[in-house]
Amino acid sequence: MMKPKEIQLSAPEEPKLIILLWTWPFGMQFPLNKCPNNFDASGCFYTDNRSLFTSANVVIIHHRDVCSSRNLLPPILRPPGQYWVWFNMESPTHSPNLDFMDNLINLTMSYRSDSDIFNPYGYLEENKSNNNFTIPEKSQLVCWAISNWNPDSKRVQYYEELKKYIPITVYGQQHIPIDGESLIKTISKYKFYLTFENSLHKDYITEKLWHNALTSGTVPIVLGPPRENYERFLPPESFIHVEDFPSAMELATYLLELDKDNQRYQQYFRWRSKLQPVRSTSVLKSFCMACKAFKKAPPYRTLPSLSSWFQ
Repeated sequence: MMKPKEIQLSAPEEPKLIILLWTWPFGMQFPLNKCPNNFDASGCFYTDNRSLFTSANVVIIHHRDVCSSRNLLPPILRPPGQYWVWFNMESPTHSPNLDFMDNLINLTMSYRSDSDIFNPYGYLEENKSNNNFTIPEKSQLVCWAISNWNPDSKRVQYYEELKKYIPITVYGQQHIPIDGESLIKTISKYKFYLTFENSLHKDYITEKLWHNALTSGTVPIVLGPPRENYERFLPPESFIHVEDFPSAMELATYLLELDKDNQRYQQYFRWRSKLQPVRSTSVLKSFCMACKAFKKAPPYRTLPSLSSWFQ
């Protein structure tokens, strides 16, 4: 008598965490549920379908897309235990109406290193290549690319003082036009690049440094948080801070000295033998990090005042 065939029952698929994107950040859409290979997103399902709000485990709220009105926030009557994640890559200066989020947010995701989900503009990783970094050929001295020209801002005022003592080429708004494709190639021809942030806040170190300066292979002159804040993420000899000098004139004098001393100038690239910069370019990666964080079951708590923390 023939034995009946054994039926192989597949194990039931474990329920996935449903992560709802309340809005597409700045309207930018990207493929969902396609995290890079180095992210294990197997336990998460991403969606922008608001009809799944009541079943979502996590709702990610991009601040700049909801901050103009409380009516743009998700419904306050939410399921018990549902996490609301506040996502923001702008500085406090450019993050209005933080009080809208009081007693609503469970976790933060931003460039701040003390965020629940740390999402920096860039970082350094070990340089595993056997090839030494080659400094791009330099034919110019100092440049700056700026998209928002505000004469009253600290960065423009410092530039106006600095240019009295040293020639500076400016690209962007109200200056020499430049497109994104030629930006890095153009900056790489300069010895120094003005990495001036639009506002000064803890950890606010943006693509102006990670992409414009370090990717192009120039020495960044930074204006942002204090030097010790930069040194949490960068070797101290990898950049020049405007606060290292009592005045713009003395900074200009130092840059002109380096221009004549190639050996001293090259010391700003010694760190490249061990480390290399990585720019965090993908919003998708940010959401993939959220999946990783939630699979570790973070504690559930609510921030009474987001503005007290984010300043």
